[in-house]
Parts: sequence; structure tokens; C-alpha cells
Amino acid sequence: METQKSVAVTEPASAPQPADGESTVVAVLFALSLSHLLNDVMQSLIPAVYPLLKSKYDLTFTQIGLITFTFQITASLLQPLVGMSTDRRPRPYSLATGMVFTLIGLVVLGFAATFPLILIGSALVGIGSSVFHPEASRVARLASGGKHGFAQSLFQVGGNAGSAIGPLLAAGVVVPRGQRSIALFSIVALVAMAVLYFVGRWYQNHLSALRKQSRTPDAGRTTLSRSRVVFAIGILILLVFSKYFYLVSISSYYTFYLIDRFAVSVESAQYLLFVFLGAVAVGTVAGGPVGDRIGFKAVIWGSILGVLPFTLVLPHANLFWTGVLTVPIGLILASAFSAMMVYAQDLVPRRVGLIAGLFFGLAFGMAGIGAAVLGWLADRTSITFVYQVCAFLPAIGLLAGLLPNLLGSLDARDPVAPESVANGLYDPSVFAIETSGESILPCFAPPSLRCCCFAFP
Repeated sequence: METQKSVAVTEPASAPQPADGESTVVAVLFALSLSHLLNDVMQSLIPAVYPLLKSKYDLTFTQIGLITFTFQITASLLQPLVGMSTDRRPRPYSLATGMVFTLIGLVVLGFAATFPLILIGSALVGIGSSVFHPEASRVARLASGGKHGFAQSLFQVGGNAGSAIGPLLAAGVVVPRGQRSIALFSIVALVAMAVLYFVGRWYQNHLSALRKQSRTPDAGRTTLSRSRVVFAIGILILLVFSKYFYLVSISSYYTFYLIDRFAVSVESAQYLLFVFLGAVAVGTVAGGPVGDRIGFKAVIWGSILGVLPFTLVLPHANLFWTGVLTVPIGLILASAFSAMMVYAQDLVPRRVGLIAGLFFGLAFGMAGIGAAVLGWLADRTSITFVYQVCAFLPAIGLLAGLLPNLLGSLDARDPVAPESVANGLYDPSVFAIETSGESILPCFAPPSLRCCCFAFP
């Protein structure tokens, strides 16, 4: 039998306000989106120069997969730890200092003469990414003015735009100038550090608002048992697996697929990759705001499963239709992550940094594992066979139907929860329950019996 933990009921508390009092802090959100763009421009240089590195050092597809694996796993393992640490002790200027690792990594990649040095440079870029994402996501939520979906989408679209621009810069700068020109992009890291210093100053000045927010029932809508919360997180993890295994099949191997099947040039393949990544950037914009309006569960359901017809047709299309099909695939699939992030943060609202680190980390980790597995599979079969297998991955989106509805959100359709509110058994805006800073579940007891509650660690 699960142990119960008695906790005190606090005095009524009003819902947290954004740092500027009422509205979304748009300047901060745009600064975060810009810094995310610059960060992901630098990250996207790694897969964009794979054809160059493969030909120069005679690398196998397995080694190409290992480069992605090193970068993605370095980022994914550290991000939850960074998020957990900053949940307890925010570090406003860590956003700027984390870029130092990225800067050094780019210099190493530019001058690396051996495969191990390429791996080291990739790992350093991954470390910089692991420091950036959890804390930047927290600041975006703090500056959202309650429009959490919009804030996450604006933040993430910067990253997707950077991922789309990266291959263009690789085609226009790195391919004609050679490997050493990668080091020139360390200038981009310096610009990102300046932008993030501005964000850090704002964040430092609003830490008191963040501390106040952590003691109020922010998104106190979670009415689920601990087991259901864990189950929901598990479903989201499987959906992240589906989304990012498919995405990495295109981001890491799409250029090879186009070159192998249609005999296009490296530059042409890069431009077609840009079309897909540009669609991903546009799709990201829609996911959060639409989720704010219709509910994040509906967006998650549609964005994963809805892309299945297009992925099934893609491996059998000609060059023209391959380019066309990647547009709806990118648009639809990209809308999922903002919705999944906000949905998960609403499940565990007092662990925003941990959830951001976990899901960004999972995204990087799944992509890294996927790159290695798909590279191994391509070496033993063919790159075309890889795309035929990956076409079925979005079918995992059927699991979104098992996600619970959250009280107080537009996803809520459970007849019991509204009755609880109507009968006065639960009102998340009236009271909060605290226990040593732990995240906990709201209490459903009537006012006369509000003396204890189950703790949610």
C-alpha cells in the first residue's frame, strides 16, 4: 500500500502573473528564439557537412551515425541534470556561458584531422546545447504571460529555423571552402552569447517572480494519481521516440538518400533538405498557439498520427514528389513537440526545468540512437530500405489516445472532474498545498476535510 504523506494547506493564493504584470514579455521571447536560431545553426552544421567528412576521411555510414550519436547523447544525458539543478537554483547567466562549449567545439571540428577529434568536437557542441535548452525553456515559460503554447512555439521555431538555415550555410560556405571554414561559425557563438547576456539580465531581475510562482498553484489543474502521471509521461516518451526517429532519418540521411536514389549533387540535396527543415520551422509555429486554443492532447494526436499517409508514400515517390511530400511531413510532425512539452509541464508544473531537460534530452537522445541504428541498418541493407522501414513509425501516434485529459485545460472531457468543481470539491484557484518544495497533487476533499493530501515527489 502506497504511503500517505500529511501536508498542510496554505492560505489562498492568486494565480501567478508574468513578470511584467499582465502581458507576455515579447522582447525576451524573441531574444530566446533568436538565440535558439543561432544555437541550432551551429548544431546543424554537423549533419550538414557529413558528405564532406565522409568523402574526406572515407567514413562509413556507421561512423556517420556515431558522430550524431556522440553529439545527441552528450546533450541528452546532461539536459535533465541541468534542468533538475536549475529547478533548485536558477543560474541566469548559464545560458551565455554554455555557449563557450559550442564555440570551442566548432573550432575543434574545423581543425580536426582524425575521427576521434571529430567526435570530441561534436561532444563539446552537445554540452553547449545541454546547458542552453532547459534554462531557456524555463525563461520562455516565465515570460509567456500564461500563453505557454505560444511561448514554447516561438522559442522552438527559432531552433527549427536555425536547423533549416544551417544546411544552406554549409552548402554556401563550408562545401566550397572546406572543413576549416566550420571554425568561422564561432563568430555566431559570440553573437549568441551577447543575446543571452541580455536574457540573463532580465532573468536575474525577475527571479523573485519565479520564486513566487513556484509557491503558487501554477497549472494546479493536475488531478491525476501518481501512477497516471507516470503512465502519461511514458506515453509521451514513446511519441518522442516516434517523432525523432523519423526526423533523424531525414536530417541525417536525406541527402544520402537523394544522392543515392536520384543522383543529385550535394548542393541540390542540401537545398531539398532546406525545404523539409523550413517546413518543420513553419509547423512549429502552429503547434503551441493551436494547443492554447483547442487543447494540447488534440494537437499531439493529430501531429503524430496525421503524418502517416505521407510517410508511407514517400519511399515510392519520384524526385519531384519526394520534395513535395516532405513539406506536409515537416509541417504536421513539427507541431507535436511544443504541445508535448507544455502538456508534460502541466502534468508536473513545479519541475519545469527538469521536464524541459528530460524532453529536450529525450529528443536529442532518441535522435542520437536513431542515427546510429539507422546508419548501421543502411550499411547492411540500403538507404532506401531505411526509409521504407521508417515510414511506419508515425503509427505509434495511436498511443496518444491513451493520454489522460487534464482538468482546467481544453483537453478536459472527463465528466467527473467538472462535477468536482461544480460541487465545490475542488477549486485550484482557491488554495495550494505544499510540502518541502515538492510537487504535489491538488486535494479533492471538501472544505471541512482539507487536512491532508497525497504527495507527488
